[in-house]
Amino acid sequence: MADSTGQEPTEPGHTGAVAADPYDRIAWRDLYARSAALRELAAELAARHAHTTDLLADAFLAAYLAAPRVREAAEMAPSRLFNREVVAELAASPGFAALRRETAGDPYAAALAVLAEAPALRLLLDRTEPVREAADRAAEARRRAGRPARTAGETARQAGGTAGALGAGATSADGAAGPASAPAAPAGQASRAEAAARQALEAATPGIRAAARTATAQAVRVTREEAALMRAWGVGHGELERMPYEERARLAERLRTGRLARWAELIGRFRQMADGERARKVENATGELIGVTLGDDLSRVLPSELAHLGLPELRAVFAARYAAGELMLYDSRGEQTTGQGAVIACVDTSHSMYEEGPGGITREAWSKACALALLDQARHARRDFVGILFSAADKLQVFRFPADRPAPVERVLEFAETFLGGGTSYQRPLSAAAALLAEEFDTAARGRGDIVLITDDECGVTEQWTREWQEARHRLGFRLFGLAVGAPTATASGSVLEALCDNLRPIEDLTDVRAAADLFRLI
Repeated sequence: MADSTGQEPTEPGHTGAVAADPYDRIAWRDLYARSAALRELAAELAARHAHTTDLLADAFLAAYLAAPRVREAAEMAPSRLFNREVVAELAASPGFAALRRETAGDPYAAALAVLAEAPALRLLLDRTEPVREAADRAAEARRRAGRPARTAGETARQAGGTAGALGAGATSADGAAGPASAPAAPAGQASRAEAAARQALEAATPGIRAAARTATAQAVRVTREEAALMRAWGVGHGELERMPYEERARLAERLRTGRLARWAELIGRFRQMADGERARKVENATGELIGVTLGDDLSRVLPSELAHLGLPELRAVFAARYAAGELMLYDSRGEQTTGQGAVIACVDTSHSMYEEGPGGITREAWSKACALALLDQARHARRDFVGILFSAADKLQVFRFPADRPAPVERVLEFAETFLGGGTSYQRPLSAAAALLAEEFDTAARGRGDIVLITDDECGVTEQWTREWQEARHRLGFRLFGLAVGAPTATASGSVLEALCDNLRPIEDLTDVRAAADLFRLI
């Protein structure tokens, strides 16, 4: 019998296994509308199995919600008990807590987890089709058991007059009790169907558990890899959360398939190393920290000495030690640690930079990873960064990243992936770097910039150019650091690089990011 809307009543209970408020379900629907991959997956599964879109929504909400709650079996519509079992096993998987550290509150990451779980779920659905068919039969039997009960009541009311004429309690000729007994058979069928469905689900539970663990492990791997990929390229979590879904998906695809995609781990290690070296810096001190000494330089006083100023009775002692130059200070050695002007990375992109070193790492990959870490270094110090890619004298490309503006990810990727090819010429990139520092000095009165020249070759420079270079360096006060990647002869005594650079080092082992570690304490 149809309800007041003219439709057959649906089965009782919830169709969603994860309890969620309307706003969370809106997040799922919005993401589903934006993600072609999710829609394609849902269409594929729906063509072969029932209720699979509900299953995908449950898997998404379990990963996305801050505190997901899987409904009890008694709350569920019978046809969705299989979905509920799958989601319960996902939530109970050993890796689920690790997965949610990557996905909770992040709809994109939660959707990525669902897509990663898809192969295991697809196989599970194929193997357990009889279980869901049993659940559907139980749901249909329950619906049929409800319809005769309502029909029997109406029939009894309609037959009331006839029953009165025959006398109260009259029976039919065969002794049957009449319409009241009609629901007995459908109700019994529903009970048997529900018992069969429960048994089928219980028998399938070990397989569901195994598939859920496989799906969760795959989702953890995929979401962690993408998070590590984003971190390696300097894309912060906050920036990702603000990024529209389509843009984030395009970015992830580009990072996975771009020219330097295979070197994401190297880039990440470089950036981590640079972070660690920054932490080792002593603010306002020169060179490398090597211990403790005595003196009167208040900019290098140990915290334990400054603590004396907090005690009135020790202030006089502090003053006396200060006057005598006997305060305990951080001791350091080396060069002036930081400049004030722009940080400029001149990166050689001649054909020879394709050459691989230990571990299959190319000279280009090492150089670009170092340059990206220098970009981080400059932004951390609120200094402009300029990347200059060069090869032959007629090939040069400049990428500017001002300190007072965000560094667009697309522009950073363009800088990292551009390769010019050709020969090698120092003069043009170094002249361009000096001109940029001169412009900064003239317009913003900032001097003491830092230029880092990363190359694998040696080339000559003219005498005239050398005089002009020295004049510019004297006026602007910049430093030139040289990194000779896989080219030990370029650092030999009497080489052009040795004559030009204030600080020059060879890089032989391309797997060792610490070969350039002290550079990040000096710049």
